[in-house]
Amino acid sequence: MSSSNFESTRRRLTPKQAETVDRLCAAAVEVLREEDFAGLTVRTVAARAGVGPATAYTYFSSKEHLVAEVFWRRLSQLPRPESDGLDETARVVAVLRDIALMLADEPGLSAAVTNALLGNDPDVEHLRLRIGIEIRDRLVGALDVGHDPDVLETLELLYAGALLRAGMGYGSYENLADQLERSATIILE
Repeated sequence: MSSSNFESTRRRLTPKQAETVDRLCAAAVEVLREEDFAGLTVRTVAARAGVGPATAYTYFSSKEHLVAEVFWRRLSQLPRPESDGLDETARVVAVLRDIALMLADEPGLSAAVTNALLGNDPDVEHLRLRIGIEIRDRLVGALDVGHDPDVLETLELLYAGALLRAGMGYGSYENLADQLERSATIILE
């Protein structure tokens, strides 16, 4: 992960600090492969990353903030799907499917993301806004010029509801991607 592409939501980072944040994010994913969100602590992540808890709290205000940052980094690095020659429905489906499958191989992380994004930590709220803007931008880019704003809002609600549903354990992310495709097709056709 290129640390130069990311900046903590709490402060500007030197290259060494950015490397520490990268290690904390990677350690959080490792811990979530072994523990559920309830078992995740900033202290455990800090130990796994080889830094002190006080250092970890310098960058992340809570475990929710840390997990939201991991999701933000994954989303912002996700390449936009190829759209050449695709119609509007296919472009929107590609966006939704890519985002839904981004965490499909990491059930612990995906469940933690749902919990984290529902938090009221101001740092999480900031990341939730950035995540929402990124998803909206991807959907706007997939929709035809002059699209109905209500269709965009419906697609955003569709994705948010699907993320919540998956985080609650109602089906796999693969099934979620398929359902998003069916639902988006109904909305757009």
